[in-house]
Amino acid sequence: MRRNMKITLLSVGHACVDVYQGAVASLVPFFVAERDYSYAAVSGMVLAASLLSSVVQPVFGVLTDRRAMPWLLPVGTLLGGVGIALSGVSGSYGPTLLFVAVSGIGVAAYHPESARVARIAGRGSHRAMGWFSTGGNLGFATAPLLVGTVMAAGGLRLTPLLVLPALAGTALCVPVLRALGRRQAAGTAATGPGGSDDRASFVRLSLAVVCRSTVFVGLSTFLSLYAQQRMGGSSTAGTAALFVLYLGGAVGSVLGGSLAERWGRVTVCRWSYLTTVGAVAGVVAAPGPALYPFVALTSIGLYVPFSLQVTLGQDYLPSQVGTAGGITLGLSVGIGGLVSPVIGRLADATSLRTALAPLVLMPVLSWLLFRTLPEPAAPQLGAVPSPHAGDEALTPAVRSGRTRTRPRRPGGS
Repeated sequence: MRRNMKITLLSVGHACVDVYQGAVASLVPFFVAERDYSYAAVSGMVLAASLLSSVVQPVFGVLTDRRAMPWLLPVGTLLGGVGIALSGVSGSYGPTLLFVAVSGIGVAAYHPESARVARIAGRGSHRAMGWFSTGGNLGFATAPLLVGTVMAAGGLRLTPLLVLPALAGTALCVPVLRALGRRQAAGTAATGPGGSDDRASFVRLSLAVVCRSTVFVGLSTFLSLYAQQRMGGSSTAGTAALFVLYLGGAVGSVLGGSLAERWGRVTVCRWSYLTTVGAVAGVVAAPGPALYPFVALTSIGLYVPFSLQVTLGQDYLPSQVGTAGGITLGLSVGIGGLVSPVIGRLADATSLRTALAPLVLMPVLSWLLFRTLPEPAAPQLGAVPSPHAGDEALTPAVRSGRTRTRPRRPGGS
């Protein structure tokens, strides 16, 4: 199977999984309407999905560093779908919270191993990793439309229909994993990171991801309700705002991979966060329909760095790529999600606009952190962990930690 076909299948499968990350926020207005949940209650549901995923995801990353687990891709996909499918049919808040948490565990299980497999399938290409991330963003973007359509047909009682993307995503995993298994059996080399760990840079990168996540999770949780308030209570306005937020992410991921191949990942991330500051301010302050272009600009600005941060983390920790993926995709994102209950309580006490205003500061902090980061050396060619092999698939130099790369000095912004 050719590289482009593998990345395409992985990207579509990624979309099928990330539908369930977007579905949690998309279901918020319907839980408020049908069950009269407060802002704090629905933000707790988002926290259950994001925080549990963030705690579990690095654990899966550590496990996959020890031994690759390709079966996590289909199993994680199914758990993500089943949890959301059952969330609307439970009669009380406790079981709903539990099913949302199960979905979060499935998403957590999927991402570290899928990031590893995508890096292998794409042979280290930033553009390929960008397309893989784009699939996830399209899943986010599809979630409001999918959830909105199902809810319009029959409300929360029809959430079992939302399991369908999980079934499709599970089927798409199989041919890619088989193809990579055959390539490994044939001894074909793949592209992967090699060199010594730069833990200090990885910590600063993770803090920047936390700040980015704080903005995105805060907006994705409350943007639909905020847009409804700004547009006279229209539920369509809220769904459209979430769709723009998620769709802009797909544009940003593709753009980020292309720009990084020309100017470098750190430089592209730095400028992206700087331009996002004004975009977030526009979301908070722009009147009426002017909200939408600022939502799009915010989404693009937050997602240009997304796939680049994953590969940066893998290159800063080349001996622990699963752990790096688990932290950049999971723990840092979940920690950012801790802000949701704070925003919810502040919104209950004041207004959503007041509660969302502090988010403007977060991309400023990410920009400042990226000013301290070096651009790591490009990945080396050589055998790397396959989805069907453990540590024995590593090159001896990577196993022993003797390979060294010298990071380039950070450039100016």
